Amino acid sequence: MNPSVIGVLAVQGAFREHIQILEGLGVRAVEVRKPEQLAELDGLIIPGGESTSMALIAERWGLVEPLRRWVHSGKPTWGTCAGMILLAEQAVGQKQGGQALLGGLDVTVNRNYFGRQIHSFEADLAVPALGDPPFRAVFIRAPAITETGERVEVLSEINSEEADDAVAVAVRSGSLLATAFHPELTADTRWHQLFIDMVEANQT
Repeated sequence: MNPSVIGVLAVQGAFREHIQILEGLGVRAVEVRKPEQLAELDGLIIPGGESTSMALIAERWGLVEPLRRWVHSGKPTWGTCAGMILLAEQAVGQKQGGQALLGGLDVTVNRNYFGRQIHSFEADLAVPALGDPPFRAVFIRAPAITETGERVEVLSEINSEEADDAVAVAVRSGSLLATAFHPELTADTRWHQLFIDMVEANQT
């Protein structure tokens, strides 16, 4: 089997950090800015950033419909923070006029669930899919998943002052993976390895 090629959408946000981690794990990583680049990929990461800006730039570059087709075709895709918002079927708390969503992930996301930039924080998350120890997650103007469809597997939750119980911050559904936090800003590569494993499993 040929080595996997994983693209990182490079229109805005923390794409370089993802590239560095993927290359460190022995994967060929590509910065994606053009629709035709999608054809050479085995998997795609949609990074954190500012989701409205990312959607606007993607529209300007003619990427929205090709990305939507990619996601809905069942190709492995991982959205982190803003990327998770773009993968959601529904998002609340959007700016006036909304933004283009790629959809495909049967969840409802609250766009700024944990508040503004000053409310950014770190937390230890239990993630059985990653094994032990807990994952130290970085939340920056983070969203949260407030509703999940029946085929969506919740991989991690966090207790919230805004809700009576925990809210989902990491999920998986088929070939789609989504995290509300920024694994690329840590030295812990287990989320990236999990996605690489998903991509390789899709190739067999």
